[in-house]
Amino acid sequence: MAASEYKRVLLKLSGESLCEKGGSGIDGDALESIARHVMEIAGLGPEVCVVVGAGNILRGATFSQESRIPRNTADYMGMLATIINACALQETLEKLGQPTRVLSAIEVSAICEKFIRRRALHHFQRGRVVILAGGTGNPFFTTDTCAALRASELDVDLLIKATKVDGIYDSDPEKNPDAKMFTELSYADVLQKNLKVIDHAAISLCRENGVPLVVLNIFKEGNIARVIRGERVGTLVRDS
Repeated sequence: MAASEYKRVLLKLSGESLCEKGGSGIDGDALESIARHVMEIAGLGPEVCVVVGAGNILRGATFSQESRIPRNTADYMGMLATIINACALQETLEKLGQPTRVLSAIEVSAICEKFIRRRALHHFQRGRVVILAGGTGNPFFTTDTCAALRASELDVDLLIKATKVDGIYDSDPEKNPDAKMFTELSYADVLQKNLKVIDHAAISLCRENGVPLVVLNIFKEGNIARVIRGERVGTLVRDS
């Protein structure tokens, strides 16, 4: 098996990847499938960290709009939901034989550790997958921005945004059959074209810290292994 082109990678997962299509909550089969994808990355050699969203449970901004809950509180509720997802993924990975730790920006000492950069680096050295939960620990930031922030803090060589589509398109491919997929974009392209596949604050962080980003379809067999080996998969976003 070819060695990894990268020393350390961050995988950004949506909360919806942990449930059935169109559903909510956590589905056991979907959870195990995602855990095996994470193990596939680790098995190819790089140190692996994961940021998981919470759209399968609660989206802070949406919940605030649909209820009388203030945005600040709703966002914190969403951050707590990411911890639920992270703990479920940790338990599944460890049952499959992959040592894993959850580090959270919000302290929940009974079930996970506090995020400290040096602690994360220690876990990498021990061969553990590190799941980064609790978002940034602040309201008004998405888990995409959390992924870009942690990728920058942890000197990640590649940020992989795992989606259900093959890459970044000029329009929604589920609504427009003629949508064009980009194979490579600059950070500026994403911002100027107002492409919505990733939060623009996240793109700005990646640009400022030189973190390359790949957007790919995690459900397409072999995609993860190919990108880890340095092959062109999905859409690559980096300095032009």
